[in-house]
Amino acid sequence: MIPTEATERHRAIAGRFAELTRGVADTGWDAPSPVEEWAARDVVRHLVTWLPGLLAGGSDVVLLAGPSVDDDPVEAWRVHAEAVQAVLDDPVAAYAPFSNPHTGEMPVAQAIDRFYTTDVFLHSWDFATATGQTPALDGDECRRLFEGMEPLDAMLRASGQYGPRVDVSPDAPPQDRLIAFIGRNPAWQRPMA
Repeated sequence: MIPTEATERHRAIAGRFAELTRGVADTGWDAPSPVEEWAARDVVRHLVTWLPGLLAGGSDVVLLAGPSVDDDPVEAWRVHAEAVQAVLDDPVAAYAPFSNPHTGEMPVAQAIDRFYTTDVFLHSWDFATATGQTPALDGDECRRLFEGMEPLDAMLRASGQYGPRVDVSPDAPPQDRLIAFIGRNPAWQRPMA
């Protein structure tokens, strides 16, 4: 079960993503992902590049940059995830004000949890699937996210962050329902080499 408190939730979700990065064979980094036009490496690139700009634009928090994802994706993820965790572990940084015209004002920890940690959780499925690993997401977390996102369907689609919803059975497992909601086919498999 994934913790609900922002600091521990990130620790668990980022830790699981780190395990996935360590499970990739050298040739797997360029494997296609369920996200159109992205390889597995691009999933990591996305996760380590967008949060620093968001935080810098809405707070005084600056994240330490790691090596290039092209040079060392495992280390790039490790350095990035540890920098985010350090912010969450520091009460001054975690509760510093964050402001964004699209999201309003909230503590930095809440912004990280709401937008970034959830993104890592969702992209864990993409990354695991792309690299031939088991994409098992926590069922309770899948259910919680799906139930929270479904009422916002029109707004989320309008943001351009999600593809068209994929139809699945109403009694599909929580992971399949969530993945289909964000525009992925839960039956997607990486192409055979």
